[in-house]
This record gives sequence, structure tokens and C-alpha cells, in this order.
Amino acid sequence: MQTSMALLGKRRFLPLFVTQFLNAFNDNFFKMAMVMLITYSILQGGEAEEAYYNALAGGIFILPFFLLSAISGQLADSGDKTRIIRLVKTAEIFIMIVGAAGIWLHNIPLMFLALFAMGVHSTFFGPIKYGILPQHLKDEEVLGGTGLVEAGTYIAILSGTIVGGILDPKISAVAVILVALIGRVTAQFVPAAPPEDDAPTGKIDWNIFRSSWRLVRDTMHVPRLFLAIMAISFFWAIGAVLAAQFPPMVKNALGGDNTVATMFTAIFSVGVAIGSVLINRILNGSVSAKYAPASVLIMAAFVLLLWWAVKGWVHVPDNPQDADALLNYAEFWALRQGDIILFALLGIAVAGGMFVVPLYAFLTTTVGKSQTARTVAANNIVNSGAMVIGALVYSLLTAMNISTADTLFLIAAACLVSAWISWKLHLACD
Repeated sequence: MQTSMALLGKRRFLPLFVTQFLNAFNDNFFKMAMVMLITYSILQGGEAEEAYYNALAGGIFILPFFLLSAISGQLADSGDKTRIIRLVKTAEIFIMIVGAAGIWLHNIPLMFLALFAMGVHSTFFGPIKYGILPQHLKDEEVLGGTGLVEAGTYIAILSGTIVGGILDPKISAVAVILVALIGRVTAQFVPAAPPEDDAPTGKIDWNIFRSSWRLVRDTMHVPRLFLAIMAISFFWAIGAVLAAQFPPMVKNALGGDNTVATMFTAIFSVGVAIGSVLINRILNGSVSAKYAPASVLIMAAFVLLLWWAVKGWVHVPDNPQDADALLNYAEFWALRQGDIILFALLGIAVAGGMFVVPLYAFLTTTVGKSQTARTVAANNIVNSGAMVIGALVYSLLTAMNISTADTLFLIAAACLVSAWISWKLHLACD
């Protein structure tokens, strides 16, 4: 643990850490501000319409990962990763100008356009975020560095979620541009990361469908990578459904306002950060999937606890005249039923962080350094496909009038599949 925290004092790690932190912060700052504006101010429909737009927002952000990850992986492995970081951080400034205009004007199509563009931006940043670590860190530092990046990402999600959920939308519109500018400054200090000597030298295949198919095919035929990617994909599909559920679940199933929805996402983010650091301490720097099956089974148990708590939610207001009023975070926190839900959320997140971090470290350490970005890109393609499918399934379930609580039961079942896959990975590699 001491070794991994010491990385924060190294120039070969700190600028990258801060840049990716600001990247995740701004993604979630903008997304949360947009979702809260749509859910609580713009839409006047019922639960189904709100769930649809929340799921649509998740799908739109993830779609570029599915379409463009192959190209981003090729570029990252064949060029200087740091140069690409600076280019995408420059693009973020202009994207946030468009997004700010959408928030300011209450224009949903404009906000969704910016959200899609941020997905494109993150698609090109994602493979570099993990792929650059084996290039700048020693072998024994990679798991610690991966854990710090993952923990930092979720602390950034926490911070961005809180700020995006509570700030006035017009203030948020200005702030997302300022964060993008700061991120571009920090990117300037990331050390150079030129391509490895054995990096591919051929032309980039710009055909998104052919290049995606080839990348996934060439990566997934390796059994250990196939199992790791499939386990991670199930995790992110589950995460996508949970994220899409929070605002409509809080408002319609629990009677909470936007501050409660923000608190839910914040607690989830803190939990994943805790799990990310905890698993590094348990594994003592070694890269192993041996605790992944148990972690995801624990996650399933907490999902079932959340399902039980939401299903049985009954709140009687102190003042009958306030029966239609939404609970704020302090009122929700004061309820004993609320404590159970928050405990379940924290447990899901901690177990999730313990599950996914070693698998990401596994992806970047079991292939050559010249292949790391493409391996992460292949993982992103499959992950994003799983997340889009998860968002679509969630939208279909809400259209069929299946309650938010009952969809949690299905999430617990998906955890069992992920546990089985990760167990096979453990048997194959540890």
C-alpha cells in the first residue's frame, strides 16, 4: 500500500493520475447535471419516460466505445500516447462548450450531442489510461498504479456526481468548461510515451466495423483474455443498469429528491474506490483473480439486500399534508430503512471494486507492452457492447412495467454468471 501511494509523488505517474481524475470528474459532472436537469426540471412524464431518458443517456455515452475503440487502440499502440492525451483534452474544451450551451438552453438534443462527443473523447483516452501504466511503471507497481487509477476514477465520479447534482445548472454549464481547461494544462506534464520497438508499423484500419471485429477476434481467441474480458463486461453491464436506475428509483420508488440521487451515486463511487485500494492491500501487489469469484458473490448478496429494502420501502410522512413532498438527503439519511439501502449500496460498490481492479491489471500485464492499448481497447468494445445491451434491456423492462426493485433481482442473477466466469479465469491462470 505504501508503495502504491508513493507513486503519487512521481512525475511518471502523478500528471497522468490528475489528468484522468479530471477526465472522469468532468464526464460525471456534465452527465449528472444533465440527467438531473432532465429528470427534475425538463420532463413532466412518469417513471417510464424518466427511466427511458436515463437509460438512453447511458447508452449514448457508451456507444462510441463500441464503435471506435479499435481505432483508438491502434493509434495508442502505434503512436505517442502522451500526444494523443493532449489532443483529446484539447477536444474536450470544445465539446464542453456545446454541452454548456445545451444545459443553459434546456436543449436535450444538444446535451445528448455533447454527451456522445464526450463518449468519443473518453474512448480515445481509455486505452491510454491503462495501457500507459506498464510503460511508465515497474512490473511490481502496475497493480498498485491500476488500483490508484481506479480509486481515483471513482473518487472523481463521486466528486463530479455531487457537484453536478447540487449546483445550479447554469453554474454547471460554466464550470464544465473550466475543468476541461485545467485538464488540458495537467496533460502537458504527462511524460512522453513513444511506441515500443515492436509496436505495429502498418497503416491504421479506419473501417470501424472491420477493425473492431479483427481486434476483438485477435484478442478474445486467447482463453485467459477471453475470460477476463467477459467477467469485466458482466460487471460493467451490471454497473450500467444500476447507474441508470438511481435517479428514477430514488424519485419514484423511494420518494427522494435530486440530493438523494446524488448521495446514492456518491456512496457507490466511494465504495468502489475503497474496494480498489483494499484488494491491492490484500493481494500485496500481485496480479491474481483468486478473490474475484468471492467478491462478485458478495456483490450479489448486497444486490439482493438492496432489492429487499427497495421492494419493502414504506415511508409515512410526519405531516400528512407533505405526502407528495420528496425527501432530501438529510431526511432520507435519518430513516432506518434508508440506512439499510445505503449499507447495501456501499457493500455492492466495495465488492465491485475488489472484483474488477485485479482483472484490469491482469489485462495489461499478461500481454506485451506494445499490445496493452489494443488489449484494453478490445476489452472496451466488449464492455461497451455489454453496457449498451444492459441499458436496452433495462429500458425494455421498464416499458413492460417491471418495477425498478424487481430489476435488481435480475442484476443479482447476472452476478452469478460473472462469478462463474471469474472462477474459470482463476483456475486457468492462478
